[in-house]
Amino acid sequence: MNKKHRAFLKWAGGKYGLSDVIAKMLPKGERLIEPFVGAGSIFLNSDYPHYLLNDINQDLINLYRILQSRPDEFINDARAMFSSENNQAEVYYQLRKEFNASSDPYFRSLVFLYMNRHGYNGLCRYNKSGGYNVPFGKYKRPYFPEDELNYFAEKAQKATFVCESYRDTFARASAGDVIYCDPPYVPLSKTASFTSYAGNGFGLDEQADLANAAEEVIQHPDVCVLISNHDTIWTRKIYEHASKLKSIQVARTISQKGHNRKKVAELLALYK
Repeated sequence: MNKKHRAFLKWAGGKYGLSDVIAKMLPKGERLIEPFVGAGSIFLNSDYPHYLLNDINQDLINLYRILQSRPDEFINDARAMFSSENNQAEVYYQLRKEFNASSDPYFRSLVFLYMNRHGYNGLCRYNKSGGYNVPFGKYKRPYFPEDELNYFAEKAQKATFVCESYRDTFARASAGDVIYCDPPYVPLSKTASFTSYAGNGFGLDEQADLANAAEEVIQHPDVCVLISNHDTIWTRKIYEHASKLKSIQVARTISQKGHNRKKVAELLALYK
């Protein structure tokens, strides 16, 4: 068994727990493309010669690029922010305010990591004006992920990071590429409002378009796509042209009370 590697960021919907199952379903190839890289658990727990990693979140991609090019400097500066003095609501809100006012990628990257570990439940959320608005998390002693940062920086030497639409990332695919998509998931309950769901910029039209993009890109020779999502009647419908569907039971990770974390079914759709 190879050692599993955790992402250095807390991330809603992170794929650490599923990385073994996903890695087994991913075909071999020259390059893994991730149009929705998030915290990067599949990148960290797979073995391809090259990676193309995209996310629509510019702060996330800037952080990854800085960690890739200036790891020692960044990790030293980030470590200094994880002190008991900084683990206080007033410091957190002041840094959040400075983050929202700043356009400096290095400063924003440091504070993004700080807020990810000190903010409420590891959430990442912005208001309509683009301001980061996650409240303070009240953790006794936030963990500084030094080993995880070092491993990510080392593995990032095989990666190219981009910030663009998933369609633009799909357009970069060529022979020998494997694409893994982990989009924002469709709502599970029938009462979940489709209109409010679309507020995160990834509604039902985008879900269907992503399935179309997968069907189109595999017309190229030697390209395949794996998509993960909730297992619902609707996702089974939009992925009906996949070569293979696999359903698995997964424990939900974002919940304040551990005993309330129910298992839900997730669907893996392979196009090849």
